[in-house]
Amino acid sequence: MKATVYKSTGSWYVLKGEDGQFYNARLKGKFKMDEITSTNPIAVGDHVAFELETDQQDAVIITDLFPRSNYVNRISPANRRMHHIIASNIDQSVLIATIKDPKTSTGFIDRFLVTCEAFHISAIILFNKADIYKDKERNLFEERKDAYEKIGYKVLLSSVNDDRGMDDVKNVLQDRITLISGHSGVGKSSLINKILGDSNIKTSEVSNWSGKGMHTTTFAEMYDLPFGGQIIDTPGMRELAIADIPRHELAHYFPEMRALMNECQYNNCMHINEPSCAIKEAVSEGIINEERYINYCTILDSIKENDWE
Repeated sequence: MKATVYKSTGSWYVLKGEDGQFYNARLKGKFKMDEITSTNPIAVGDHVAFELETDQQDAVIITDLFPRSNYVNRISPANRRMHHIIASNIDQSVLIATIKDPKTSTGFIDRFLVTCEAFHISAIILFNKADIYKDKERNLFEERKDAYEKIGYKVLLSSVNDDRGMDDVKNVLQDRITLISGHSGVGKSSLINKILGDSNIKTSEVSNWSGKGMHTTTFAEMYDLPFGGQIIDTPGMRELAIADIPRHELAHYFPEMRALMNECQYNNCMHINEPSCAIKEAVSEGIINEERYINYCTILDSIKENDWE
């Protein structure tokens, strides 16, 4: 039988079968690991094959992993030489950010966008907690909105407390598989609970069984939306370390830089100290947002060239 992985706790998984039923599952003992280079062989969103376990009536065995259409990963906290797949087979991503309490830095936003660009996943930026914004925060939001919309990203504003923007949020989520992420404290859980209502009680019951005795909040989990589609909730992340992107490719994942880089004098231009650099000229002329360029330089500096030898 075929199923989709809705939750992974590292050793146990929650699957939703084609029959609509949820199953607790574990990996087959001889599961093929030859081509798996991540710290987790199975991720939320994966499509797998499973069979019933002969000695347990309430569990099944994952026997095969089907090819992924895409995935998002990050550097493994346990081993910087390996990566950890956050989720797979995604239609789009939503980054929940805030202008205050806490303030989400553009550096974090840009790291997230770079990761999505690298894996060809469209990204939406959702600024939450709009009900606590005063004039200063509203002006800053408009600046952020203008800057990101100019380079092709969709930007939304929401508040769970007064339902502001919730219809817009539901419209972009409907009938799509969406990865939702953000710093701890940005109101992600409240927003997800608002959208889901009590439609996933059964999923939670199964998840609790498989994650008994484990800190399951550190793992991603998929939920069915009552109006169609699924969301994948990821744990709050302090930092998003760029994985699988060599230094010389980074500029390709900044859309505004990608559009101009062929005009640089040198084909291998890194857009830092080289003469006749179209990117630096665009920054000085205000065509490219200066803060975005500074974030590019910071990310570039964080990528060690010897990681790609």
